[in-house]
Amino acid sequence: MTAAVATALTGGVKGRFLAPALALLFAALLCGIALLISGDSPWLALSTMVGQVTQGTTAVDILNSAAVYYVSGLAVALGFQMKLFNIGVEGQFRLAACVAAIVGGALVLPPVLHTLVIILVAVLVGAAWAGIAAVLRAYRGVSEVISTIMLNAIATGLIAYLIRPDTFGVLQGNNISTQPITPSGRFPGISFGESGTVLGMVFVAAALGFGYWFLLGRTRFGFELRASGESPTAAAAGGVNARRMTLVALLLSGAMAGLVGLPELLGRDFAYTLNAPQGYGFTGIAIALLGRNHPVGVALGSLLWAFLDKAALALDNVGVPREIAVIMQGVSVIAVVIAYEIVRRYELTAQRRRVTGASPAAAPAGAAS
Repeated sequence: MTAAVATALTGGVKGRFLAPALALLFAALLCGIALLISGDSPWLALSTMVGQVTQGTTAVDILNSAAVYYVSGLAVALGFQMKLFNIGVEGQFRLAACVAAIVGGALVLPPVLHTLVIILVAVLVGAAWAGIAAVLRAYRGVSEVISTIMLNAIATGLIAYLIRPDTFGVLQGNNISTQPITPSGRFPGISFGESGTVLGMVFVAAALGFGYWFLLGRTRFGFELRASGESPTAAAAGGVNARRMTLVALLLSGAMAGLVGLPELLGRDFAYTLNAPQGYGFTGIAIALLGRNHPVGVALGSLLWAFLDKAALALDNVGVPREIAVIMQGVSVIAVVIAYEIVRRYELTAQRRRVTGASPAAAPAGAAS
C-alpha cells in the first residue's frame, strides 16, 4: 500500500472535528438571524430548546431516538468509506423490520434465543436486500444510487403485500399489523420511572459504534476498505480486490441497516404496522455527512438531530416557529460539507507551505554529500 494512501487515511483528525463545529456555529448564527427577522427572540428559542431536555421523558426520548439515528448513520457511513452511496438504507431497514416482525410473531422460542433469532433475521434481510445492489455494482457497474432508489420503491410495495390480512397481517382495530411478538422475543429496557425507559437496543447501538471503529481503524480489512475508497488504483496495486470490497461494504452496510428498526420494534411497538416509522434511512445520510463518517462524530450528530426533533415541539409551545429546528438541521448538513471542504483546502495549503519551507534547508545537505 502506498504511503500517500496511508497518509490520507490517518491525517486530518483536527479538520474532521473542526468542520462540524464550524458548521453548527454557522447554523446557529443563521437561525438566530432568521428569528430576529421574524421578530422572535433567539435567546428565548435557545433557552426553550435547552430547558426542555430536563422536562418529562424528553432526555430519554432523545437518547432512544439518537440510538436509531446512530445505527442508520453508521450504515450509511460504512458505504461512504468505500465511496459508495447506499441511499437504500430506508428500504433495507423497513423490509428487515417487517420480515423480522413476521418471523418473531410466528415463532415460539425461549427468551433471549427468540430475540437473537429476530435480530439475525433482520440482519440477513437487510444484507440480502443491499446485496442486490452490491452484485449489480460489482459485476455490471450499475450505480448503487440508482439501484437502491429503485429497491426502496420495491421494498415499499413488498411490505404492503406482506402485511395484508390475507398474507401475514392481522387487523388491529382500524390498523393492520403483523402478529405481535410475545414477551419472550422482546428486548427489555431500563426504566427510570417517570423519566421514561431507555430502550435495550440503545446499548446494542453503542456496541455497533465500537465495532465500526475497531473494524475500520484496527484491522487490516478496515484499512483495505478505506484504502479502496481513497484510491482504488493504489489499493489494487497493493493487492486489494476492489470488486470484493464493493460487495462486502454494501453487504455490511445493509446488514447494519437491518438493525435500524429493531429498537422500536423490540422495545416499544412489538409489531410492524402500516404506521411504522419511516425516514430513518434518509436521516442517516444527513447524520453520516454531519459526523464525517467517524463513529464519535456520527454519535454527536445523532444526538443533535434527536435533540432538534424534540426542540421543535418545545418551540411550538412558546410561540416560536418550530420550523427553526428543521432549518437548523438542514443548514447544519449543508454547512458541514462546505466547512469540511474549507478546512481540507486549508490543511492542504498548510502542508504545501511546510514542504516548500523545508526544501531550501534540505538542499545544502544534499550538496555537501
